[in-house]
Amino acid sequence: MLKKFLSSCELCPRRCKVDRKISRGFCGAGEKIRVALVSLHEWEEPCLNGDKGAGTIFFSYCNLRCVFCQNFKISHENFGEEISVERLTEIFFEQQERGAANIELVTPIHYLPQICQALDAAKSSGLKLPVVWNSNGYELPEMLELLKNRVDIFLPDLKYFDNEIATSFSGVNDYFKIASAALKKMFEIVGEAEFDSQGKMLRGLLVRHLVLPNFRSDSMKILDWLYKTFGDKIFISVMNQYTPIFHATDFKELDRKLTTFEYKSVIRHAEELGIKNCFIQVGKSASEKFIPNFNLSGVRTN
Repeated sequence: MLKKFLSSCELCPRRCKVDRKISRGFCGAGEKIRVALVSLHEWEEPCLNGDKGAGTIFFSYCNLRCVFCQNFKISHENFGEEISVERLTEIFFEQQERGAANIELVTPIHYLPQICQALDAAKSSGLKLPVVWNSNGYELPEMLELLKNRVDIFLPDLKYFDNEIATSFSGVNDYFKIASAALKKMFEIVGEAEFDSQGKMLRGLLVRHLVLPNFRSDSMKILDWLYKTFGDKIFISVMNQYTPIFHATDFKELDRKLTTFEYKSVIRHAEELGIKNCFIQVGKSASEKFIPNFNLSGVRTN
């Protein structure tokens, strides 16, 4: 599997076709997995947190170039440490032993074949936790198909409806076309959401959308499409935590935090549509203190 997908890489819509053993494509990833942080993350949606937090594993590199990326240290600056498939399998079990609510794979698409190998090994050896695929949504349906019976919960972003905005801020001119097809495939794989008796999500699709300053109308179009396409069969998380960091300050439209009016107007639109399964953020969450400390914690062998 590794040789097939890495010798001419077409894992994501960039379709760079590079040999990852000797070269690097748009995202920057090579043959080996690179991880920046393994943690129990307590700031996810309540249904993903459990008692001790989500078992996040943050992968380095990304196939988008979002100018406002809060994880720019690992997505753009490529911080992290290379590990083997075997080590990733060990990390899964270490997260389970720590009491993580799940195994949450953050920005993982460029390591899909390696992750599949690690998941297969872990599941055959007793891994019991639900597996969460936390992604930017810019993914190919045919690659997501490989996650059937491997991933239980899809947690994608749906960043933009307007491709001009996507081009300006993420360097991609077909974002909605690609991401909307990816979300449909994700729902096809996992179906309607399932929860345990404590309200922890066991299976399903939870779509995140970050409201950007000056673009609340685009957010409303996102909600229109999600509800028309999936109704109440999925969950939606509308976030107000936008913080102008990294290169966002170079863009006039993005060089401020979201106003209360902007966020509440998007939430009001969700209510008017009749959306029931929607997480919202209350209070001030637009702060750099919520950005993970990428320090290689949990990456190396204990």
